[in-house]
Amino acid sequence: MLKNNIRITHFVLLMSLLNFLFFHLPFYTYVFNNVDYKSLNGIILVISLIILMLVLNAFVFFLIFSLSRYVGKFLLVLFFMINAIAVYFINTYSVIIDESMIGNTLNTNYEESSSFFSFKLVLYVILLGVIPSVYIIKAKIINVALKKILTISSLTLLFIVVLVFANASNWLWIDKNSKQLGGLAMPWSYTVNTSLFYIHKYKKNEKEILLPNAVIKDNQKSVVVLVIGESARSQNFSLYGYKKNTNPLLSKEQNLFHFNATSCATYTTAGVKCILEPTNSDDLYEILPNYLYRNNVEVIWRTTNWGEPPVHIEKYQGRDVLKQNCKGEGCNYDEVLLTGLKEQILASKKNKILIVLHTSTSHGPTYSKKYPPRFETFKPVCNSVELGKCSQTELLNAYDNTIVYTDYILYNVIEDLKQLKEYKSTMIFVSDHGESLGEKNLYMHGVPISFAPKEQYEIPFIVWVSDKSEELKPNKTLTQNHVFHSVLKFLNIESPVYKEEMNIFK
Repeated sequence: MLKNNIRITHFVLLMSLLNFLFFHLPFYTYVFNNVDYKSLNGIILVISLIILMLVLNAFVFFLIFSLSRYVGKFLLVLFFMINAIAVYFINTYSVIIDESMIGNTLNTNYEESSSFFSFKLVLYVILLGVIPSVYIIKAKIINVALKKILTISSLTLLFIVVLVFANASNWLWIDKNSKQLGGLAMPWSYTVNTSLFYIHKYKKNEKEILLPNAVIKDNQKSVVVLVIGESARSQNFSLYGYKKNTNPLLSKEQNLFHFNATSCATYTTAGVKCILEPTNSDDLYEILPNYLYRNNVEVIWRTTNWGEPPVHIEKYQGRDVLKQNCKGEGCNYDEVLLTGLKEQILASKKNKILIVLHTSTSHGPTYSKKYPPRFETFKPVCNSVELGKCSQTELLNAYDNTIVYTDYILYNVIEDLKQLKEYKSTMIFVSDHGESLGEKNLYMHGVPISFAPKEQYEIPFIVWVSDKSEELKPNKTLTQNHVFHSVLKFLNIESPVYKEEMNIFK
């Protein structure tokens, strides 16, 4: 039985040990998979990391509890609860809690986050979070004298410094793997990276960098429909050679082109930002819809998703607005984005139109709920939010059905544009990022781009053009930044930021 009356030194060591045992299996699994643990140097590194983890956490807990019992207990309960949730997601989806994943989490809406709920998650929270928290709250911690606190702190700090310098030969390995290690160390993965996220967000949003003014060069009626895909990876499109026919409609279209492409990042906020900016940058430049709207182009944004940079236009239409004039089962899915699309284009009083459709079709883990039942082409499908419980066949079938549904949506966009005889028109489809479906035991997306698998950054870039409008260059591998310059070219808009080499049209 754990004692309720306990010295502060014994208490923080116990908490550090529990934190280590409950929440650091993924951390040390990564270490064992990436070092030669049978060599002397590997053994020293592993033992040093274990000691460092135990001592460093105990030291931080000791400092917090020395300052305030109430704050210490509150933070420790919070740590254990969040640790339990974090480890659930690491074990279930093989995610790494780095800065980009924190951004992904903080930008997730209720509908999306609720889809992750499972009985297994509840068990994690109760066993690893609630039960230890009850003991933490009840524990009566016996203080030590200030002199002893200072002595313990000084000696511990000295020990940590000596241990770090004793591992000088391993610094290069630790630096190389710092993102993964930092993303798996509890509770510092989310505490440090949340702080970094908000620091960087503040810097990015200090001021949007306006682009130099643009000029519309002709009066020809032109419309671009930019469809931003969600979690669509190119390898599951039959247009790209996938063995299952996931593109039954697009494969029959004339004037349709597809290109190999890569995303700038593996999560929505960065991916969408990259699609809409002239260059891949950490700075917040004026994005395409804002830029064109400011320069007298009709801009319409329709979305069932989230995570885009601030959009400063008049016609921003979410799911709730679009559903008001929508009829049929498709209104509960991404088909709602097509409601009255052609009529809205024809009603415009401007000659140049950009429409952005931001979809959510292939976002996991509930792939089977992202399309109407009649699009369940491939069976059986995975219906669990715990993707590792599904067979690879079931998981691929559910995901592939979202691609079949995407095919249908893009086909209908093209059919609408074909009827606009007065307009020169194009549809550009590009995804925000790819998706892992169990390859290398990874699921969904969000692995840092520097070491992400190709499934998370190889994306479709599909273009349709109306008859007698534009021809396309023999493009090889494209990036998301090609979108900005290609839209300017198609609408014949002259701008100082335009780069011909980033334009896909002749």
